[in-house]
Amino acid sequence: MTGTRGVRLVQRVSSTRTFALIAPHVVPVLDRAVHRLTRGKVLLSARMLPGLVLTVPGARTGRPRTTPLACMPEGEVEGAWILVGSNFGRPGHPAWTANLLARPDAAVVNWRGRDIPVRATLLEGEERARVWEAALAFWPPYAAYQRRVERQIRLFRLERR
Repeated sequence: MTGTRGVRLVQRVSSTRTFALIAPHVVPVLDRAVHRLTRGKVLLSARMLPGLVLTVPGARTGRPRTTPLACMPEGEVEGAWILVGSNFGRPGHPAWTANLLARPDAAVVNWRGRDIPVRATLLEGEERARVWEAALAFWPPYAAYQRRVERQIRLFRLERR
């Protein structure tokens, strides 16, 4: 099963509550291990969606926190990315979003094996609405995630510093 059928299957599975319960405990662990073993060259989840590894100081501790994330590259050059704080459709914002809010100028992404310092901006209003529509076209399961939670899913734009 490859191509469009495979993508649709993964989208359907990733929209389920079961996936939301299991994936947060499995996907990041596998991504971190493979990323480390390949010296930043491979993220398993990036086989389906583009992915990066975000490192940002913790909001409370200031210690570096590293999280593999799906992303939506923006523009023609590799200098901006959209991050969706979906938390796999679970209640509560993911911790990395609080870290970006607390320290928007201290983040670094590892993109295709390269570390790139970035500045994070929380998207709001009309800009958020426009980017949200693009995110839904990019990965339709985000709509199911939003329906399951009462919070508004946070969207961030990361740009090279």
